[in-house]
Amino acid sequence: MNFLRHRLVVLVLVFLATLLLYLLLPSIRQSSMEPSLEAQRIGLMTTPLPPLPAINISIHTGQLPGDPPLFFREALPADGAGRQILPRLQVVLLHGQAFTSQTWEALGTMALLAVNGYQAIAVDLPGYGKSPDSKALKNDLYRVDLLSRFMESLGVRAPVLVSPSMSGQYSIPFLMKNHAQLRGFIPIAPVGTQSYISQQYQNIQTPTLIVSGALDTNLGAQSHKNLVQLPNHSVLKLEGAGHACYMDKTREFHQGLINFLRTLK
Repeated sequence: MNFLRHRLVVLVLVFLATLLLYLLLPSIRQSSMEPSLEAQRIGLMTTPLPPLPAINISIHTGQLPGDPPLFFREALPADGAGRQILPRLQVVLLHGQAFTSQTWEALGTMALLAVNGYQAIAVDLPGYGKSPDSKALKNDLYRVDLLSRFMESLGVRAPVLVSPSMSGQYSIPFLMKNHAQLRGFIPIAPVGTQSYISQQYQNIQTPTLIVSGALDTNLGAQSHKNLVQLPNHSVLKLEGAGHACYMDKTREFHQGLINFLRTLK
């Protein structure tokens, strides 16, 4: 009799355990397959680093005639099989005083842009690299005209303009006069921002990513103070980086660059 009672108790317990497991199984499965709400929020706020180029990207070079002739490098967008595709956007890369267009090739920026679907064009500004100097370019209007002619000659329309340091002599006057021709602007601690008043900045609606190094307390801080007057701006401050922050923290700069380009339609 005791044996039967004991066996009945065991069967009841097994039944209850099975019933409990059955009731809990859907929630267990759901929690194991779906990220938490907090994880989904984090996923929306952060984007993985852009992939390193997995295919060979050819960097083409050329020289446009004019006064002065301008040397340039170009990387055309390609798909995963290496086939050329239409660009999402065109990105024009200027350079700082100690650098040339070759800097963007050496950093992998041009290849990174190409594998992400963007056409990258880097120019040697007059007097740097393989572009001779010209006395005619001591005036803002001439420098603006030079950039306009350069882009027009290469069929560049509505590009994103990347401008570090010294190249602000070209990009800031161009922004003030021809901002409607730009799809986006990425100033990296450029010179020349102090030459314009608040109202001139506030009249510009070009999407802008203001980049600087946290350790650049001179030109980086000064240009940041002026550029934040642009109404449609975001900020990328690279911790532990100096004036040439895109070289000190290349990976972080590349991430911010690609993420910004992805916001442009």
